[in-house]
Amino acid sequence: MAETKVVHKLLARYRNDVVPALMQEFKYDNIMQVPRIKKVVVNIGAGEANDNPKVLDFAVDTLRTITGQQPVITRARKSIAGFKLREGRAIGVKVTLRGERMWSLLDRLMNVALPRIRDFRGIPSKLDGRGNFTLGLREQLIFPEVPFDSIDKVRGMEITVVTSAKTDEEGRRLLKLLGMPFEDVK
Repeated sequence: MAETKVVHKLLARYRNDVVPALMQEFKYDNIMQVPRIKKVVVNIGAGEANDNPKVLDFAVDTLRTITGQQPVITRARKSIAGFKLREGRAIGVKVTLRGERMWSLLDRLMNVALPRIRDFRGIPSKLDGRGNFTLGLREQLIFPEVPFDSIDKVRGMEITVVTSAKTDEEGRRLLKLLGMPFEDVK
């Protein structure tokens, strides 16, 4: 019996609407030239883990709840005396998402989490120069799957969307067509 694979609605929108629009707008000759999203990296920095090792456990639980994937603990690469930091000490957690989980997180971020921010007027459309986009969030509570009672402290996170776009203009247009709520610059 052949198993039918369910395609995520955001991926279907990318294939059916975004790819033809980008091919026409940027005059690509080949469908393989169209920028795509390679991966999404979600990172929580927990510098206070030096004083309280439990902080890392809460960060791991939060990231696992949001992404549905086990986070990796990131460690300091070098010692910095000013921050009382030793090489190899745990300073954060991160998850790299690809495939179905990546599309699911992007969908929830754009359609559920960001609109829950108070006085939300869009996010800045600044990319890194190579078509990649990083969004800093001040609190994990904008994701509805994080129960209010389970958090010890309001903790921020970074979400980086890595694309195959060659320029910021291509990357910004790709994300805008997918539904990223960029603020309108006047």
